[in-house]
Amino acid sequence: MNAVADRPRRLESYIAGTWMRGAKDGVTLCDAATGAPVALVDSGGIDFAAALAYGREKGGPALRRMSFHERAMMLKALAQSLMERKEEFYALSTATGATRADSWIDIEGGIGTLFSYASKGRRELPNSRVLLDGGVETLSRDNTFSAQHILTPFQGIAVHINAFNFPSWGMLEKLAPTLLAGMPAIVKPASQTAYLAELVVRRILDTGLLPEGALQLVCGSSRDLLDHVGDQDVVTFTGSATTGRKLKTHPAIVGNSVRFTMEADSLNAAVLGLDAAPGTEEFDLFVREVAREMTSKAGQKCTAIRRVIAPRAHCDALVAVLGERLAKVPLGDPADENVRMGPLASLGQREEVRARIRDLTTDAEIVAGDPARPQLVSGDAEAGAFLNPVLLYCDRPGAARSVHDVEAFGPVSTIMPYDTAEEAVELVRRGRGSLVTSVFTADPDIAQELVIGMAPFHGRVMIGNRLSAKSSTGHGSPLPGLVHGGPGRAGGGEELGGMRGVRHYMQRTAVQGAPGLVSAVTGRWMEGAPARAGGEHPFRKSLAELRVGDQIVTATRTVRLEDIEHFAEFTGDTFYAHMDEETARANPFFDGRVAHGYLVVSLAAGLFVDPAPGPVLANYGVDGLRFLAPVYPGDTLRVRLTCKEISPRMNADYGEVRWDCRVSNQTGATVAQYDVLTMVAKTGSGEE
Repeated sequence: MNAVADRPRRLESYIAGTWMRGAKDGVTLCDAATGAPVALVDSGGIDFAAALAYGREKGGPALRRMSFHERAMMLKALAQSLMERKEEFYALSTATGATRADSWIDIEGGIGTLFSYASKGRRELPNSRVLLDGGVETLSRDNTFSAQHILTPFQGIAVHINAFNFPSWGMLEKLAPTLLAGMPAIVKPASQTAYLAELVVRRILDTGLLPEGALQLVCGSSRDLLDHVGDQDVVTFTGSATTGRKLKTHPAIVGNSVRFTMEADSLNAAVLGLDAAPGTEEFDLFVREVAREMTSKAGQKCTAIRRVIAPRAHCDALVAVLGERLAKVPLGDPADENVRMGPLASLGQREEVRARIRDLTTDAEIVAGDPARPQLVSGDAEAGAFLNPVLLYCDRPGAARSVHDVEAFGPVSTIMPYDTAEEAVELVRRGRGSLVTSVFTADPDIAQELVIGMAPFHGRVMIGNRLSAKSSTGHGSPLPGLVHGGPGRAGGGEELGGMRGVRHYMQRTAVQGAPGLVSAVTGRWMEGAPARAGGEHPFRKSLAELRVGDQIVTATRTVRLEDIEHFAEFTGDTFYAHMDEETARANPFFDGRVAHGYLVVSLAAGLFVDPAPGPVLANYGVDGLRFLAPVYPGDTLRVRLTCKEISPRMNADYGEVRWDCRVSNQTGATVAQYDVLTMVAKTGSGEE
C-alpha cells in the first residue's frame, strides 16, 4: 500500500528553531510510480542570511562545548531513535520509486553511517575538543621550542546541497562527520524527493538530542543561500557537474575561500579480467554485479556501472547472458513485493535518460531493452516514470566519444571490448575521473596492472573474485570507513573515509611555542614540558587524581649476559645477534652480542610497574615502539615514565591513559621509546 496522502502536503523548512512553510504552494512533487501528487515545495520567505547566522551563533558554540565522545554518543542515540522509526520512512520512500531493497540502502544505510561514525568517534578520537594531527615537531635542540599540528572545528556552518536519489543516506552520510567534528549544518535536499528528507529531519529534531541550531532544513530552491556563506563555512554539493561548477565558482565561495566539496557525474566502469572467461566464477560474478548495479535504484546511483569493459573474445557471450538476465528483472510499482526495479524518480528524469540514450547511440547500438516501451509487471507505464534496463554495445570504444562523455543516470550501461590490459586501463581513464571502478579477476598480475593503472583516476577500486564473493559489499556501496569521491569529472572531492571525513570540517593549525604552553593547548604532554616527578607512584592515582605530566623516574637494572641467554631459551628467539659474539660483531649495527629489544621492554616494565592492585586496570597496548640504540651485557637501564594523555570514557568507570616511556642507558642515551596504553579507574583504588 502506498502511504502517500490523498492530498499533497506543503513541505516545511526548519529555520532558526521554527518550522515554516514557503510563501507559495510552490512546485508539485509527484509519486514516481503513479504520478499522484505527494507534496508541494517552496522556500519563499526564508531569510537565508539569518538562517546561516543562527547556525553559527547558536548551534556552533553548543556543539563545540561538547567533546568528541559526547558528540559520538549523541550520534549513537540519534541512530537508535531513527532505527525505531524506520518503517515510517520505508512507507514514504515508495513514492520516490524505490523498492524495499532500494530503500534499505537509503534508510538503513544512512542510519548505519550514523552508527559507524558514533563507534569510530569513541574508538579513534580522544575525549577532548582538540584533535592532534601527527607527532610533535621539535624545533630546537634544547627542547624549548616545539610545534604540534592540531585540528579544531570551523566556527561557521556546513551547507549540504544534496541529490534526489538518496534523500536519507545522502543527508546522513554528510551530517555524521559534520556533527562529530563539532559543526552545525543546514541541509538543502533536492526538491523531487525532499518529502522523505523532511520526514527524517522531523524525527531527528523530535528526539531533542541535537543542540538548538545544530541542524536546519531548506525545502525548495536555495535562492540566495550561497550569497551569505563566509570564510568559516563549508559547502558540499552532490549532483550534476554542470550545476556543481556553477556553485564552485559562486562569487561568495571564491571570494571567501570557502571550503567546497563536490561529488558529481561519474562514468564508473567494471572491467572483466583477461582470465575471466565464460564458465569461470569471475565471469558469473561480473554479470551479476553489472546487472545489480544497473537495476538497483533503477540505476540512479552515483556509483552505478555505466561502462562495462570486457575482453573482446568474451563480449558476445556477455551481451547474451547479461541481456537475458536484465530481461527477467520485474519492473513495476515499488510497493509490489514481486517488483525488483521501480521507476525513475520522475517523468522528467525518464525523458532526460531517454535523451542521453539517444546521445549514446551515436557511438553504440542498443542490444537489450527498449527505452520507448517499458514492460511492466504492475503499475501504469504512462503515469509512472518506468524504464526497462537498456544495454548498449560500442565496438570501437577507442575511437568513440559519447560513451566516455555522456552519463545516462538510469538503468543504462554500455559494453565495450578491449584486447590488452593497457587498452583496458586507457578506456577506463577516458572517463576523466570516477568514483569507483571494479576489476573482476583471479590473477594477481592482472589485478596489479589494472588497479595501479586506474587508481589515480578513482576514489575507490574494488577487486572482485570467487574468494571475496560472499563477503564483498559490492561495486556500488560507499562505506563509512572508505573514501567516497573521485578526481576530475567526479568532482575532485572526498566524503566519508572514516576520520578523513571529520577532518574536512576542521582547520589544521600548527601551534608553535614553549612545550609547556603547547601541551596546555593540546592536552598532551611533550618533551620539554613541565613534569612532576617524585611523590606517589602515578600508577596509584585514579583518573580523578592523575594529571598530565605526572612522572616517575625509576631505579636502575643492569642487563647481564645470563638475562639474554635465559630470554632466548625461554622465548625461542635465538637470533644470532643475541647468541654469537663473533657474528654479532660482523653486523655493522652492533659491537657484539646485544639484548633482545623485547627483553629491554620487559625489563623496563619491571622497573616502572607498581605490582599492587590499584587504579590501573589493564595494559592494552604499546604505540610507536622504536629501539634507538643497542643494549649490551653490562649496560644499566633506567626508565622515565610520564603521563602523556588522559581520555575518560563516557558511561564507564574507567578511561584510557597514554604514558610516554623513555628507556635510557648509563650514559643517558635513549635506547627505547614508546607509548604505554593503560585502562585506569576513574575513582578509588580499583580494588573490589
